[in-house]
Amino acid sequence: MPLAASPSLSPSQARSAFAAGAGYLAACTVGLPSRATVAAVTADLEAAAAGRPDIAAYSAAVERSRALFASLVGIAADRVAIGSQASASAALVAAALPDGAEVLVPDGEFSSIVLPFVHAGRGIRVRTAPLHTLAEAVDARTSLVAFSIVQSATGDVADADAIAAAAAEHGAMTLCDATQAVGWLPVEASRFDAVICHAYKWLCAPRGVSFLTVSGRLAAVMPPRLAGWYAGDDPWASCYGGESRLAGDARRFDVSPAWQAFVGAAPALELFASLDAAALYAHTTGLAAAFGSRMGMPQSERASAIVTWSDPGGDDLARLTGAGIVASGRAGRARVAFHVFNDESDVERAIAALGR
Repeated sequence: MPLAASPSLSPSQARSAFAAGAGYLAACTVGLPSRATVAAVTADLEAAAAGRPDIAAYSAAVERSRALFASLVGIAADRVAIGSQASASAALVAAALPDGAEVLVPDGEFSSIVLPFVHAGRGIRVRTAPLHTLAEAVDARTSLVAFSIVQSATGDVADADAIAAAAAEHGAMTLCDATQAVGWLPVEASRFDAVICHAYKWLCAPRGVSFLTVSGRLAAVMPPRLAGWYAGDDPWASCYGGESRLAGDARRFDVSPAWQAFVGAAPALELFASLDAAALYAHTTGLAAAFGSRMGMPQSERASAIVTWSDPGGDDLARLTGAGIVASGRAGRARVAFHVFNDESDVERAIAALGR
């Protein structure tokens, strides 16, 4: 099946792809499965229960998902490796760094992007700086800048242009975690040496599907530490022994896929690949801006689909929950997220619940 050449589905049209969504403001925690994802996973489980698992279809779903993700981030599919967890992909990048390397990360960064470097050994050091001055903190000591383009705890959007430019000036590599971005914020993977994205949030795929994009210079120095049978040039001929030939492209960094998760991911990614990216960005950030305005929050320099505010006792989160709204709390802050399945009524309902 060819990839969509000119995505044109509007957010309002895509809303019907979901059975629910009203009052659900937690895509930043976990996305909702579309009707197509539910149908695909259910059909697969029923077939397997009847003694008819389709191994060929599993492999096709993996490769379809890889190609669709590549199209979403504007990169060739041969630059995309599949995985199951963000931290495992970050650990692969850590293995590519020289002994004694310095890794620069934002203050309060999500731990899956920090701990693989903290515990990498070999004298690798982690230094932190505020997100808004991260670009200025890059210097001659920096081997890698690792950051989430959208911060999980705050919803703040990083100045990716400035960070990428500063890294290039000092010869540092870049690792961008786009888990909280791809699915509402356009991301160009070619701008970074590595992009990590777990697809169970904004891409509404089952948990257990993640992607890692790699630049040529990173691929040249990154050891395939997680190589198994699926990292082989021909996975089905790489099941036994230690002489298997690894794939010559990013597939050498693949891990064995969680089959049912990819069965559900393919239709989810198909949906988002069919969406008009600019319209989706305007829809999600417009709802978030409307909510933020009603809350009396200052407008951010870079629009986000996530809105957070101080809620140390969890009182506002309790008010939202009591009104039947699914939201979340992180790092002493209440957090709401607006996605394709939300509309203006969700803003009104949340504001009413908070008494604003």
